[in-house]
This record gives sequence, structure tokens and C-alpha cells, in this order.
Amino acid sequence: MTESTGTSVICDPYDPTVGYDLPELTADAVTVSHHHFDHDYLKAVKGKPVLLDKECNYELTGVEINAFKSFHDGKRGKARGENLIFKFRMDGIDVCHLGDLGEACSSELIDLLLPVNVLLIPVGGNYTIDAEMAKEYVDRIMPDVVIPMHYRDKGCKIDIEKVDEFIDLFEEEYVEDNEDCELELMRSDLNGDTKVVVLRRRGNV
Repeated sequence: MTESTGTSVICDPYDPTVGYDLPELTADAVTVSHHHFDHDYLKAVKGKPVLLDKECNYELTGVEINAFKSFHDGKRGKARGENLIFKFRMDGIDVCHLGDLGEACSSELIDLLLPVNVLLIPVGGNYTIDAEMAKEYVDRIMPDVVIPMHYRDKGCKIDIEKVDEFIDLFEEEYVEDNEDCELELMRSDLNGDTKVVVLRRRGNV
């Protein structure tokens, strides 16, 4: 993610052994939701980025960053430990990256996260919430833009579901495929309707 001032943040860089090549990256900060190999491949990020891997309230050249504890599973961390949720305020837009969230939706967690304009949410199940649980989060948070993540695409070597189960829960007119894997947003683009944007690499299924 890059703010208009040029300040950039990388969230959960992954080890290429998951089945996807990671492009060359530079950033001012790297956030890590938890220290599993598919979320903390720090050597992929060039330069001298600030590492944020704990609860925090941090400001980085105009970008406000807050991190909150949650759980990587539905057993209060007993199965897979804790997970950090990161919130960013960039150019007046509230962005929330849920990491590998695994716990069920609760009023306490929703109240902690609101408001959210752009929600990056895992949908593939098995290690995280699944499609139906993700839809419940979306319905209660009511973001303007939803970006599904942590799902199985072509080449993926992790045992998780495809994105289809998630997007099938939305009316077709509110789902957009983005094969450029880039999304540029301004505050004026947000109109209150929830739109799902699937960052899908060309040729993938």
C-alpha cells in the first residue's frame, strides 16, 4: 500500500514456497500478523523498513498504523496462536488488514475495528475464517471495498479453498475482477456500497 506522500507499507510478505513468486519489493514499513513462513518473509523487502509485529500505535510520515491482538483460530489461540490485525489511515481512508484471522465474529472485535473503508479479509478457511464467516464480518463492518485474500489460486501449495465460495455470496454486480492486481482509491471513490475486488493474476482460475 502506498499513500499519496509516497510512504509505503507491505503486509505479511510470503515465502515463495507457498507457490507464488514474490515481486521485488521496497517499503518504509512491513507489518507481520504472525510469524509463520507464509507471512513473515522479511528478506523479500528491500531497504530498511520499520518492522511492526506487535500491538502498536505508530505514525509513519502521514500514515497512522494501529495493531490489535486477535486469534488465529476459534479456540482463543490454543490451536495456532495469536494474530495481529492492522489498521491504517492513509489519505483519509481507513484500511484494515485482518491477517490470518481465525476467530468468530464478535461485537467486541467489530467495535474495535470500526470504521473501515477498505477491508482485506482471509476467505480460504482451514487456517483462517472461511467464506461464510468472512461474509459475516463484511456484513457487520460494512466497508466500501472488500479485498479477499488467503485463498487458493493457480499454483498455490496451501490447503485452502478458492475465492469462488466467498464471491458467490455476493450479487454479481458488486464483484469486480482486477487482473492488474493494483487498486488506486481516493476518498471520493467511496460511495457507501460494498464492492468486492478480487486481485486475480492474469490466467489464474
